[in-house]
Amino acid sequence: MSEPVIAPMADVRRHLADAIDRAHRDEVPTIITRRGRQEAVLIDIDEYRRLRDIAERAEDAWLNRLADEAESEGLEGSVSLEEMAAALRTNHA
Repeated sequence: MSEPVIAPMADVRRHLADAIDRAHRDEVPTIITRRGRQEAVLIDIDEYRRLRDIAERAEDAWLNRLADEAESEGLEGSVSLEEMAAALRTNHA
């Protein structure tokens, strides 16, 4: 992946097709700014899916480590992995 292009939202809006083509064809993300602050990034859908998969696997590994630690400390007052994941997702929302 190449260095990102940084562009104000107005420019991205005017040249959206170019930004999408750049992300898809050239694998160059566009960081979108608003009032000089970085607000969002436009990336190719395959890159998004790859990053999301990595994040989900990392979260699963982390939850499994937490569950293993809890199990090794005993079962009293414990919750299932599914209950823990739901509680964490609720707190992150």
